[in-house]
Amino acid sequence: MSEIRQSLGLVALVVRDYDEALAFYIAKLGFTLVEDTFVPEQNKRWVVISPPGARETRLLLARASTPEQSECVGQQTGGRVFLFLYTDNFERDYNRYKQAGIEFVRPPKDEPYGTVAVFKDLYGNLWDLVQPST
Repeated sequence: MSEIRQSLGLVALVVRDYDEALAFYIAKLGFTLVEDTFVPEQNKRWVVISPPGARETRLLLARASTPEQSECVGQQTGGRVFLFLYTDNFERDYNRYKQAGIEFVRPPKDEPYGTVAVFKDLYGNLWDLVQPST
C-alpha cells in the first residue's frame, strides 16, 4: 500500500474588502500576493496570499457577500486565536510588526514549545506569532 500524503492548501479568511485586506497583509505583515483573479460568473475575486517563504498553506481572502458572512468577519473562531504564524526569527518579526502598528494583545512569552505573542489583524482576528523551539 502506498503512503498517503496530504496537506492544507488554502485556509479561507472572510474579509470585508479585498483591497483593504491586501493593504494590511502585504504592507504591514509582509505577505506575498500569489494570485488575484476576477471571477466574473460570481462577481468576486480569487485572492491568495502567502507569508514569506511559505510553501504549502496559503490564505484565500474571501470577501463577505451576505449579511451572515459579514457578521463573521473578525469572528471566525469566536474570539479564540485563529491562525498561527511561524517565524524563524521572532525578534525581527515582532519588532517589524510593532513598528508597522500591529496591535499585540499578549506580549512575548517563552513557552515550552517556543516564543509566542498574540496580535490582532485589521478585523480583530487573533494570531499567534510563534518561533518554535528547536
